[in-house]
Amino acid sequence: MTTKYIKTINHAKFGLSWIFILLCLIISGCEQSAWNNPYPEQDSSKRIYYDSFSERPKHLDPVSSYSANEYVFLGQIYEPPLQYHFLKRPYELIPLTATELPKPVYYDSEGKVISDEVDPEEIDHVKYTISIKSNILYQPHPAFAKDSSEQYLYHELSPKDLENIHTLSDFETVGTREMNANDYVYQIKRMAHPKIHSPIAGLMGKYIVGLNELAKELHELDSSKINYIDLNQYELPGVKVIDDTSFEITLKQKYPQFLYWLSMSFFSPMPWEADYFYSQEGMKDKNITLDWYPVGTGPFMLTENNPNLRMVLEQNPNFRGETYPEEGAEGDEALGLLEDTGKTMPFIDMAIYSLEKESIPSWNKFLQGYYDTSGIVSDSFDQAVQFNAQGDAQLTDEMKEKGIRLITAITTSTYYMGFNMADDVVGGDSERARLLRRAISIVVDYEEYISIFSNGRGKPAQGPIPPGIFGAIEGEEGINPYIYEWKNDKPVRRDIEEAKELLIEAGYPNGREQTSGKPLVLHLDTPAAGPGAKATFDWMRKQFSKLGINLVIRSTDYNRFQEKIRKGTAQIYQWGWNADYPDPENFLFLLYGPNGKIEHSGENASNYKNIEFDKLFNEMKSMNNSSERQEVINQMIEIARKDAPWLWGYHPVGFSLHHDWYHNAKPNLMANNKLKYRRVEPTLRADKRVEWNPPVWWPIALLLLLLTVVLLPAIISYRRKETESIL
Repeated sequence: MTTKYIKTINHAKFGLSWIFILLCLIISGCEQSAWNNPYPEQDSSKRIYYDSFSERPKHLDPVSSYSANEYVFLGQIYEPPLQYHFLKRPYELIPLTATELPKPVYYDSEGKVISDEVDPEEIDHVKYTISIKSNILYQPHPAFAKDSSEQYLYHELSPKDLENIHTLSDFETVGTREMNANDYVYQIKRMAHPKIHSPIAGLMGKYIVGLNELAKELHELDSSKINYIDLNQYELPGVKVIDDTSFEITLKQKYPQFLYWLSMSFFSPMPWEADYFYSQEGMKDKNITLDWYPVGTGPFMLTENNPNLRMVLEQNPNFRGETYPEEGAEGDEALGLLEDTGKTMPFIDMAIYSLEKESIPSWNKFLQGYYDTSGIVSDSFDQAVQFNAQGDAQLTDEMKEKGIRLITAITTSTYYMGFNMADDVVGGDSERARLLRRAISIVVDYEEYISIFSNGRGKPAQGPIPPGIFGAIEGEEGINPYIYEWKNDKPVRRDIEEAKELLIEAGYPNGREQTSGKPLVLHLDTPAAGPGAKATFDWMRKQFSKLGINLVIRSTDYNRFQEKIRKGTAQIYQWGWNADYPDPENFLFLLYGPNGKIEHSGENASNYKNIEFDKLFNEMKSMNNSSERQEVINQMIEIARKDAPWLWGYHPVGFSLHHDWYHNAKPNLMANNKLKYRRVEPTLRADKRVEWNPPVWWPIALLLLLLTVVLLPAIISYRRKETESIL
């Protein structure tokens, strides 16, 4: 052989050797991590929680936020005085930054302390004294940064200073300080700020002494020339600092539900330094605001806000630590929910939320182990859940093999169909209209609706109050006797023949007006539209047709729908309500006359009025939970059931899945600060990801085969020419 031929062979051998080495490295890497892992390999052993989000959080300023997708983040960053016990049911308030639950003290018009058992009309005002824990520090933040002479570094920024500042992390120095009582007072004053829209400012203005007056005073300022209002310079008579660790809130009247509000982010502490820092000229142009970069004392802080890709929460290095609960509800110990009793929280170092606009990719990533938890969309329901002969939900074999676990919980929500009580046909308090409404209530089969359109994820409502909220009664005593009978230990919807008899009594035999013989035509207004809504509309028409009633669907956009509700031009409508707090008042007020939508722009969209119901509501709302309060609630529900301003609809049942490396997954429908309780096993998760995501070799093998087929003739031809030239 010539030297040239030997070199050719050596080059080929050399190339084959490198290909072999490369393939070995690839195979070796596959044994340690999945090829399709979207996260860095070095993170596989870290205590990171992985989840997704589908909608950009609009407000991260706690005084403005009122959406569940925002509370996912706010609840981990901000700390109001109170919180809900993570495990106990019924839901129980406990201190968070407060040293104890504040107790109301009642005063008469002369300023004398009086008993809480007196008639609420005799109470002139109520005071709550809130004592907070000491040594609670804010997260590291440039708003607190100071120089050696104790002057704030970033409180007098010029346009030149901001030239190279694009995100909060571009500020080189950060600081902190201890939270104090004035921070809570400052935040409450922010509800009255003319440049901030707080969704609860109107409600709180009805109760907190002086809040409406402060709002009026601040709105008279020329806000066009003011970036920052030093709220420390303005008095709010109903909220005063006592000392560094205590403050006082004065209400105009008895309002026991006020304690629930003290567990919400609206009442989180806000340091004036942060307010001043973000209000500087040029900050808003760079999107450096409280709505983008929160400042809190909680266990986590937002370190990455990229709503087009991901949101990242990391442990607040200044967090004081908090211990996991030592007791829970019945059955919690057997479920392993007390394994971490007494241990210091939080249990994870970081939480990464990735944007997923579509449900199917999110679901697939959960099955691959790249998300720790998941809901269940309708398209994937049959793959995840099946119902046994008793009607109970259970996981499919596929899910069980992966060690996935199912959690179900009746939500503190209600979805209902309402009648406009101001309407000439379905409304009013005449016996005729009342019987018509009750007849329709019987024939609209919500059991069937839940089965068809909600994959069985719902419980037919017997009244306005969901299970788990004080006032709701389960079992035979809790059924709505106008719609259900109790048979075989369960509620059974009354026979359609009873509904037809009611319709005859109402003057509509076979769905026709008795005197004129004209068919009864009713209208359902809804914002639902599109192909997905057609099946629901067809089903709804079928329900009304059981009585010979012709139901016309009037579909419109949501803004137009809301306008119809406000003006009272809708006849029948569908709506729902999620609890702000676990109290029956939060649902019964939806039927309170003075909350009527038409006259008062309230949340009573049906414009229902009943003098006796309203009287009992005013009595009930100021009562503490007791047998006496239960009796008043029972009377109210009986009145509402008889009048039937709603088809009571159903309470959704939440279904969620989680992997077996994810612990302390008990659902808490009231708490927003659940992340600190979560615990993961990263090693088990990493192993499962490798197991569930094996490399698929056949595409590579096929590609190599194709390359061989394509290149082999050229190689043979080249070798032949080389050989001929040598010879």
